[in-house]
Amino acid sequence: MNTPASPTPPASSAPVRLLIVDDDPLVRAGLTLMLGGDQGIDIVGEGADGVEVEELVERLRPDVVLMDIRMPVMDGLTATELLRRRPDAPEVVVLTTFHADEQVLRAIRAGAAGFVLKDTPPARIVDSVRRVAAGGGRDDRADRAHRARRRFGQLAEREQEVAVAVGRGASNAEIAASLYLSVATVKTHVSRILAKLELNNRVQIALLVHDAGLLDTDDGGGSHLG
Repeated sequence: MNTPASPTPPASSAPVRLLIVDDDPLVRAGLTLMLGGDQGIDIVGEGADGVEVEELVERLRPDVVLMDIRMPVMDGLTATELLRRRPDAPEVVVLTTFHADEQVLRAIRAGAAGFVLKDTPPARIVDSVRRVAAGGGRDDRADRAHRARRRFGQLAEREQEVAVAVGRGASNAEIAASLYLSVATVKTHVSRILAKLELNNRVQIALLVHDAGLLDTDDGGGSHLG
């Protein structure tokens, strides 16, 4: 699980206050059954859509919100963005069906602390929630950035530029135009990046670029590591 930053951790003796938000009542019931049996987690409430999240957070004061990405009225991405603007925002762990879904990347950019698959074993979901609430995210962000930058060191300079462009969501044609390459050459670079970094798709490249902090630059061009 990805676990970017976390606020001041709760007291170790207190259970993690968890809010579950998912539009499927069966999923909510299953998560409540799975997670509610853990002594370290106190499920303080449930929500059925993103529109309910702010009011529930205001009233229930959870430490962590376990939130589905796809919901009919307000999706988890929008709800996460709104929630993370609060000065006292709880951490958000998003639930998704797909490991490499582009919406996962959007959720991380929106401020989610990480993501778990809906078919993740219960013990791992419990561990993810507790680690985020305990402040593990702060150290994890620095560690992930260090590891991501080290992996980027395996790439040639042009490959790094292509990877950063992929991270910004550019298509092969857009990358080709901005870097003065042919589309075929861009495709070759992307294939080499995937092979060198042992990744499966462009979304995983983008997540790695995000972890490395290379999307924080505002020059709009290809950044690389020296």
